[in-house]
Amino acid sequence: MKAIETTATIDETGRLTLDRSLDVSKPQRVRVIVLMSEDEEPDPDETPTEVVIAGIHQGLREALSGQTIPLAQMWEGIDVD
Repeated sequence: MKAIETTATIDETGRLTLDRSLDVSKPQRVRVIVLMSEDEEPDPDETPTEVVIAGIHQGLREALSGQTIPLAQMWEGIDVD
């Protein structure tokens, strides 16, 4: 058995819509386990997808415009005990 983790949305009628397509080779029946927060609050440890995508776009713009620093320089000032 193979496990695939993804996110989805449950609409007001109770239908589940995956946020992305699954890479499967043929139509088949599957087992689904739904994990939901017990409260209305979003998980504080989970970064919203929009924020992640915005960060990737910003990083790409900076890299393409040459706004980078050498990797060795990133370690300067970091003390390891």
